[in-house]
Amino acid sequence: MQLTRPILDISVATPRARIVHLDLQGTPFPFVAGQAIWVGAPGQEQRRPYSIASSPEDVQRDGRIELLVGVDASGEAGPHLPLEVGALVHIDGPVGRFTFPDAPEDARFLFIAGGTGIAPLRAMLRHSLGVPHEAIGLMYSARLPEEFAYAEEFRAMADAGTLELRMTVTRDAGPGNWTGTRGRIARADLEPLVHDGRTLVFVCGPPALVDEMPKLLQKLGVTRERVRTEEWG
Repeated sequence: MQLTRPILDISVATPRARIVHLDLQGTPFPFVAGQAIWVGAPGQEQRRPYSIASSPEDVQRDGRIELLVGVDASGEAGPHLPLEVGALVHIDGPVGRFTFPDAPEDARFLFIAGGTGIAPLRAMLRHSLGVPHEAIGLMYSARLPEEFAYAEEFRAMADAGTLELRMTVTRDAGPGNWTGTRGRIARADLEPLVHDGRTLVFVCGPPALVDEMPKLLQKLGVTRERVRTEEWG
């Protein structure tokens, strides 16, 4: 599907990312949680893919597509996507095969994210809340504490008992700035979230993380067939 739609609003997710809502203006936009769209400004040849960060249920209810957009030091995404409310954007999609299954046989889901790789996993996670399940876990890695997108949302879900949440920072956050886990995701971080080998796992993030996670999970009894991965950066 190809559409041209305006940016409805923009908010700060992290110092290096913005949450951008595209107004569908009443046009249905069916997709599967985890899919992406190609985005480009009118008159620009350059386009980039962005995972849809909202679930299909969110989009159907609100009539908007949510994207998590990385920005440079000046807060710009690039000529392909002018970050201005009202700016028109070409949308092409949905695309991608890194998706949540229509009828999962498993009842335990684990999402492992690195950086902006959280975007498709947030869509899947929110969608999975409406699927019969026993447990939903999120292991989220970021460079610094301020670089966790949707942190308040995930913590609220954890406080409500709907999400098992673990977060880790990979760079020195300085004394007093972070009291949680530090370092790259390790076996000890994943073990409480896996429960048993029947867990279905989705991994999205930098190549090193995506390469490493299936190996760690296999040591915890999760076969490679139960691990679905996507590199994103």
